[in-house]
Amino acid sequence: MEFFTPNRPASPNNLGLALVLCSSTPLVLLDAAFVVSAASATFCRAFGLDPDAVMGTELFALGGGEWNLTRLRSLLDATLSGDAAIDAYELELVRGANVQHLILNVQRLDYGETDEVCLVLAVSDVTAVRAAERHKDALVRDNQVLLKELQHRVANSLQIIASVLMQSARKVQSDEARIHLNDAHHRVLSIAMLQKQLAETATGDVALRPYFTDLCRTIGASMIADPARIRIVATVSDTVAKAEESVSLGLIVTELIINSLKHAFPEEVKSGNIAVNYSSDGLAWTLTVSDDGVGRPDKPLLGLGTGIVEALAKQLQASVKMENANPGTLVSVIHGAPEPLLA
Repeated sequence: MEFFTPNRPASPNNLGLALVLCSSTPLVLLDAAFVVSAASATFCRAFGLDPDAVMGTELFALGGGEWNLTRLRSLLDATLSGDAAIDAYELELVRGANVQHLILNVQRLDYGETDEVCLVLAVSDVTAVRAAERHKDALVRDNQVLLKELQHRVANSLQIIASVLMQSARKVQSDEARIHLNDAHHRVLSIAMLQKQLAETATGDVALRPYFTDLCRTIGASMIADPARIRIVATVSDTVAKAEESVSLGLIVTELIINSLKHAFPEEVKSGNIAVNYSSDGLAWTLTVSDDGVGRPDKPLLGLGTGIVEALAKQLQASVKMENANPGTLVSVIHGAPEPLLA
């Protein structure tokens, strides 16, 4: 490797000179006055310095004086005195119109047998790395903005679809068609609520408490003609779930609430309550939807909603249990149960 040393006789700097000689990193050997005793060719090339002019010149006078930085001088003073050490110190070096991002490492060399102390300064140019990081960060920010915009558009589109379904349900003459359109309307609403939550979070995780609370409020507003007759209450622990898990949980809640509203409170029942509860303990969690209505029919209904709940629970690796709540019905979705228990 090519390196440069002063023409004057070298004092016992053999260790420092050997470091300069062996290093492929831009390297400078400084004496106690911060004068350059030796500099690697890579250092001179990296910063456009004349090798002949570098030797015997104070570091702070190199080039156009760009190294004359108060913070760098203080750090070198502290390192020389043994009070501190420069380890991966990041520095912006301004050379005309160019700004170089550098990582500096400085080691104090004390020869022991003499009073001579010197410093070895190693320089790494990370300008390209920092530029790549800024470019990556800019792309991430742009993608986040686009994702949020997409989520808002999807949520708005789902709300429009839900409105169209509701209008269609009001116009059709067939009771069976009206029921199916209403069911589809409520399922679309549950997905729209999730999209709203996703659009408001920057992490991709969904806070379940506001999600379930808003979902229950939306279902109640669209399905319960008299809010004083039937109430839906959500009690949810302060936890978050991944977006894909939240979709499944939201659909399960929607299906179970729809099932309770359709079957648990016939016209003769004057009032009732539906309770949605979610609690978690580490990786384990339990979701329950219960009502205080007329209870389970002798022959459980096996319709589309039941099939959806079963499929979603399986996707979440959870088990489903349905039981009498005396009064009413309790459905539990439990993560980690040994096997599905849907009755």
